[in-house]
Amino acid sequence: MATTVTTFAPGRVEILGNHTDYNLGFVLSAAIHLGVTIEASRLSTNMLEISSKTNRRSISIELSNLQPLAEDAWANYPIGVIKVLSNAGFHLGGMRLSVSSDLPLGAGLSSSAALEVATAMAVKTLFDLEIEKMQLAQLCQKAENEFVGVQSGLLDQASSVFGKNRKLILLDFLKITVETVSLPVNASLLLLNSGVPHELTGGEYNERRNQCMRAAKSMGVTSLREANLAQLEGAHLDDVTRRRATHIIGENERVLRGVQALRSNQLEAFGDLMFASHASSRVNFENSTSYLDTLVDLARQTPGVFGSRLTGGGFGGSTVSLVERERADEIVQTISSAYHRMTGATCSPTQTEPSEGARIIA
Repeated sequence: MATTVTTFAPGRVEILGNHTDYNLGFVLSAAIHLGVTIEASRLSTNMLEISSKTNRRSISIELSNLQPLAEDAWANYPIGVIKVLSNAGFHLGGMRLSVSSDLPLGAGLSSSAALEVATAMAVKTLFDLEIEKMQLAQLCQKAENEFVGVQSGLLDQASSVFGKNRKLILLDFLKITVETVSLPVNASLLLLNSGVPHELTGGEYNERRNQCMRAAKSMGVTSLREANLAQLEGAHLDDVTRRRATHIIGENERVLRGVQALRSNQLEAFGDLMFASHASSRVNFENSTSYLDTLVDLARQTPGVFGSRLTGGGFGGSTVSLVERERADEIVQTISSAYHRMTGATCSPTQTEPSEGARIIA
């Protein structure tokens, strides 16, 4: 067993497939080059000590009494992972975790999942645990669902674990499988943080999830993955629930068509699917904001942009655009200045490439 280890887990960007993960559908995502780093060491005492270089706070808690913290909610993600690992029968000892992150908080790039995965990787290495990749992602999701209380799907954790350089990852959440899809060399990913933080511990995420479950039940299927638009037309649903289901069913189709477009090097066709996805988020799923809509509208008008949409849970956060790599800088300048002029808000850009997933770095 190692006495010290340093792990890194990347944030993720969802390229297509919005809120489809917990509906057991398809998502096309990528790990990015930014993420969470944890320096971990074993302790001789039965304590868990966690400090954050990002917010300059620290906590100490007994391993035998791992409870959610109200004051230091940021620490609930690593505490939750350790509690879930312990409950799963893994034998753990005391440890110290020092956390740092270069992921912008509130940007919708899944800093929480990166923190969970980096924690799980550190604990796995310190205590020589036998955990395969998908199981690790699922245990981290369980921590977020049961300990933190956000009913997120598996997308964020799986993307952080399975990321690959220059490849998007196609995740099938019914079969729990991963495939890779190459990103053409002339294309790059541009993330624009709207400057309006994304916050999912409010009720919107869980509300959308419940609406999707209600729609599936009304159509007699276990998840919206199994439903099609013809079934939806014949279902007795209120307008809001119908629109939620329309979004999910359409998103699953867009992901599969998007994979075909990428494999045929049809970047314009892929970009059209991104714009269609955002329109559905805005109208059917109602998880966009006026700021995100403005960023997508500006991207549509800017030469060199193939497609753009909100990414992540929505309700703030970032857009992702597929752009011509050599024009990325001028695209950022064009959109940023117009966005500030129109909204008074400032967007912050991150140009990124699909990157490697969680790993040990020292």
